[in-house]
Amino acid sequence: MNVGILGTGNLATALGRAWAAAGHAVVVTGRSSENASRAAGQIGGTAEAVGPADFAARVDAVVVAVAWEGLEEALALVGAADGSLNGRTVIDCTNAVDFATGQLKPTSGSAAEFVARLARGAHVVKALHLFAGVSWPYTGAQDSAPVVAICGDQPEALERVGALIADLGGRTAVIGGLTSARQLEEAAGFVMRVVAAGSNPRFAVPDVDPASFNTATAN
Repeated sequence: MNVGILGTGNLATALGRAWAAAGHAVVVTGRSSENASRAAGQIGGTAEAVGPADFAARVDAVVVAVAWEGLEEALALVGAADGSLNGRTVIDCTNAVDFATGQLKPTSGSAAEFVARLARGAHVVKALHLFAGVSWPYTGAQDSAPVVAICGDQPEALERVGALIADLGGRTAVIGGLTSARQLEEAAGFVMRVVAAGSNPRFAVPDVDPASFNTATAN
């Protein structure tokens, strides 16, 4: 798959490195050509830095890994409002959260829905915002692999994102359509608040066996 990464930070390079190692073609772009070239070098393999104007034509799926404050500018850079990403799978990894308070910055809706409004015709999926770049690739036992909750409206896009997550070593849980994105984004704020309180968020949610839960609710 031809994977385009919009962003040049730690998450962008970690995801790109894992996907390049799995055999995907990776291209990177951003506001700075110098930073894009640096990120491509860190990703390695056949990863390339490309100019924003050439980005959309080179990719099947796009990963948006930028700060909330730079989201609109980043999408404008690649012509998203003009339909350059029409029909493309767009993975929104944005954490639109105030790191100090854990509060979600959009007063309504979600960052993913904002991306969908800006990127005309794109098939937006919310995913990969809860795990830091150092989580990938995961190479341990599959029954202990990270579960990446995702949401989106197009089945084909969800399937494509699931395949990319599998190439990272993760598992996928589809929780609904794109209107579920706010709940996913708020989960990031919850995680930050638990960490700030000095605890591991892994132990802040119950350990539930889905099979047992389904049996109990059926009875």
